[in-house]
Amino acid sequence: MLTPLPFAPLAMTSGASFQLRDKFLMRRPLVAANWKMHGSRDFLEAYFGKLKGSLPDVEVAVFPPFVYLNQAVAACAGNVAVGAQNLSSAAQGAFTGEVSARMLVDVGCRYAIVGHSERRALYGETCQVVAEKFAMARDVGLIPVLCVGESLDDRDAGRTLDVVRDQLRAVVDKVGLAAVTAAVIAYEPVWAIGTGKTATPEEAQEVHRAIRDILGGDGLANAAEKTRILYGGSVKQDNARALFSQPDIDGGLIGGAALDIEEFLAICESAEAN
Repeated sequence: MLTPLPFAPLAMTSGASFQLRDKFLMRRPLVAANWKMHGSRDFLEAYFGKLKGSLPDVEVAVFPPFVYLNQAVAACAGNVAVGAQNLSSAAQGAFTGEVSARMLVDVGCRYAIVGHSERRALYGETCQVVAEKFAMARDVGLIPVLCVGESLDDRDAGRTLDVVRDQLRAVVDKVGLAAVTAAVIAYEPVWAIGTGKTATPEEAQEVHRAIRDILGGDGLANAAEKTRILYGGSVKQDNARALFSQPDIDGGLIGGAALDIEEFLAICESAEAN
């Protein structure tokens, strides 16, 4: 069990009895494919060729590397959203190698990932940097996908909710709680990303519910119930349905499994089934 939140959960009429049918009506599932540093022009053409077929009744988004964004937007034919894996916290200027939020809008992106654990761990992105990127994305009309999650050491020490709350708080302090509830949150336990390990559906649900409670503060309970919270971390065809069946899990941010288009489509179908 996770360490309880250091404040009493908000009273919500939906609560644990929230019905899955109502969940679907309120929060359309989103399944996002984070390609990371994978892909080629031929791979993208074949991938989107299959995505153009009959898609499940969920929102599908693909996040290819920067160099393929133009091709992805041209290939999606409007039935798949395209997003960026990263963006600069600066609007423009002498920042060699960076890509601005406005450039992403210019090429047709709808979403941008901010705060992915790999950016935090490998490139030293602090919570403050993540908050600045979130604000920049929102300012130009992109929908931020804010990633939060704990390390294995944090989890073993019972600090999961402390870490997640601090990561959320940095962004809330920058843009306000209402702006965060209007974005997409992705809970990705770091120990489950690319490791083959996955939080049990019950473990993931507990954190997702806690995130929704945090977002429901200051009279924003209704807004928090409309916020889509995705799960990421070794999601595959064989565990997707059990994860997505949880009342506060609204889809997934899929990494390695998203590179196999057949498996990715099966994961999308699992989201529709719930």
